[in-house]
Amino acid sequence: MNAVIAAVLVMLVLSLLRVNVVLALIVGALIGGLTGGLSLNKTIEVFSGGLGGSAEVALSYALLGGFAVAISQTGLPNLIVDWMIGLIGKKGESKAKTYSKAIIIFLILMMSIFSQNLIPIHIAFIPILIPPLLIIFNRLKIDRRLVASLLTFGLTAPYILLPVGFGKIFHEILATNMADSGLKVTMGDIPTAMLLPTAGLVVGLLFAIFISYRKPRTYQDYEITKVEKKEYSKVGIIFSFLAIVAALAVQIALDSMIIGALAGILVVYASGAIKWREADDLLTEGMKMMAFIGFVMLAAFGFAEVLKGTGDVDRLVKQAADAIGNNQALGALMMLIVGLLVTMGIGSSFSTIPIIATIFVPLSLQLGFSPMATIAIVGTAAALGDAGSPASDSTLGPTAGLNADTQHNHIWDTVVPTFLHYNIPLIIFGWIAAMIL
Repeated sequence: MNAVIAAVLVMLVLSLLRVNVVLALIVGALIGGLTGGLSLNKTIEVFSGGLGGSAEVALSYALLGGFAVAISQTGLPNLIVDWMIGLIGKKGESKAKTYSKAIIIFLILMMSIFSQNLIPIHIAFIPILIPPLLIIFNRLKIDRRLVASLLTFGLTAPYILLPVGFGKIFHEILATNMADSGLKVTMGDIPTAMLLPTAGLVVGLLFAIFISYRKPRTYQDYEITKVEKKEYSKVGIIFSFLAIVAALAVQIALDSMIIGALAGILVVYASGAIKWREADDLLTEGMKMMAFIGFVMLAAFGFAEVLKGTGDVDRLVKQAADAIGNNQALGALMMLIVGLLVTMGIGSSFSTIPIIATIFVPLSLQLGFSPMATIAIVGTAAALGDAGSPASDSTLGPTAGLNADTQHNHIWDTVVPTFLHYNIPLIIFGWIAAMIL
């Protein structure tokens, strides 16, 4: 069996059996390495070597966690929570209960989308903002699988379609690797090519809202010890917005999430919301908040390095190419499925593009696909699996907030719902885009 398929299957099965994701990734990497012909010692060596590649990512998440905690000290999250509580009434019995539920769903979706483009703090806002809202979700009997679907949509759809924030990074990686593989495309063509695949995500989101998770779901009102009531003031709120603007401006100017988060933290310091003597404890708490996600990403990088070391990623892509022949419809479908397998294991669509572009671009041109169709194939194949992967920050982030009271399972309440609602329509709409563009 191909090492990629073996490793991904082991990792997914273990995750579905509720084995810790980090352990599932490590075991999957070991199985993949041995299946791919590496010795046990070599597999461990390659896995360990891959951990260093995620150091920048881990530090970025740690500082984003610190930035999120710093923002929370201004009282901005509590202001938003209090406003939402006012929408539904003290006991959740407002006459406008349905209206309130719709408003809350809309606001969560917008905040998630903005975290990728307008205010690119990525998943750092979730563990700060979502836990205080759990009591509201409980009163309205909102199914948390719906909230997970909302958050994951906002964390994925914007970067696929819009060339700003994290989307700019994704589009640049896509254009660069396609050019290196023999097809030069303009950045302006990517949003057009990815419009139809993104529409598939919208269909999945609407299905989750109006069909899958429409019915009420009951949760217990457990006290969340980590949620602390923080008073807010006009000055604190103003400085919180200034911090967000500073973080955004610096990140864009220097192309660094690390320095951007640092700039935001310094602005909050200047506001006086965080005292210097308290800063160390608060920022440490923020880093701890993101630590689990950082460890998962570390393991995912090691996992990916083992798969690359076996050489079976290239073999999988070439085997798919050999099976396609000259059949365009089959070719598009096979490339999308291979992309799904690779991204599910690696957990990052950004890291998948360099792996698949070297084969998919020449193959697409050989099969007669247009440049626009080729963009749609490679872009969709890379994005597949980001939603629905146990090791993806697009699923780890929502779980970090929704499981604050231990009533939301990462695999069954985040990973499985997002996989079903986003990967399936993404394959369908990505395939349609490849055939008509």
